[in-house]
Amino acid sequence: MESRKVGHVSRPQEPSAPSRLRRLAVAGVAGLLMTSLTGCSDLVERGFLPKGVTSTSEEFTTFWNTTWLWALGVGVLVWGLTLWCVVRYRRRKTDTGLPAQMQYNVPIEILYTVVPVLMVAVLFGKTVELDNTVLDTSKKPDVTINVVGKQWSWDFNYVEAGVYDSGVQAHLNGKKGVPATLPTLYLPVDKRTEFVLTARDVIHSFWVPQFLQKMDMMPGRVNKFQVTPTETGTFTGKCAELCGAYHSEMLFQVKVVPQAEYDQHVAALKARGQSGFLSNSLNRSELVPGEQQFLPPALDQSSIVEEGKK
Repeated sequence: MESRKVGHVSRPQEPSAPSRLRRLAVAGVAGLLMTSLTGCSDLVERGFLPKGVTSTSEEFTTFWNTTWLWALGVGVLVWGLTLWCVVRYRRRKTDTGLPAQMQYNVPIEILYTVVPVLMVAVLFGKTVELDNTVLDTSKKPDVTINVVGKQWSWDFNYVEAGVYDSGVQAHLNGKKGVPATLPTLYLPVDKRTEFVLTARDVIHSFWVPQFLQKMDMMPGRVNKFQVTPTETGTFTGKCAELCGAYHSEMLFQVKVVPQAEYDQHVAALKARGQSGFLSNSLNRSELVPGEQQFLPPALDQSSIVEEGKK
């Protein structure tokens, strides 16, 4: 009797759940990397910040991006460890009762304490270092502007030029031509400008987004910072501190222009009779004792005019 061997056809074994999860994770990371590398643009490279137009813009952008990269690194590590624990220590069908319990793990607890403290210390140190750089006003400015915030507009005293400009509140009615009605601050390109900030009434905040820098204007106080605009153009500014009913209409423009055009604007203000300065005595609150020293010497009572008068 002839015997035959019956062949056995084996089916490929399906990958286990951990294997599938690992493949999905690798595919996800690869897709994220491909998207990041192929989708880079100027906006992404500067961390979705506005395009900076001052000499310190690069420092702000670098600090911002570095901080987010470190935060992303920590996030990826935490997400990865969490996913690994979910997969590695998941409950299986064959498990009974509770898994082995651990009360503590001294090395890991020390690691999880020391590393965050070091990270916060480094971030704090770099923040202070950047602040000291961008808030340094020890250098002599080429141009000094006393910017005065008021509900709900802006006044500008051009200190060296001895002229002023006074703004009125914008009216956002949805019609064209609103930018032409906004108070406009002129600055010469590539010249160090010092902003001396005071407030007529409540707390305001002087903010030009493309300067990547802003500062509060406190009643009774004098704040200041310096920037050097490196690009010509017209940039939008606004109050960044909720200051009342028409806060949203407290807008202004900054025109960064060549020196010759800046001189023409100063001459035009003089021709309109806007010589002298608008008095800080118009403020509701008097300056706190000791704050007067932070105002430019030119802003004394002998050279100040009342608003709207010669």
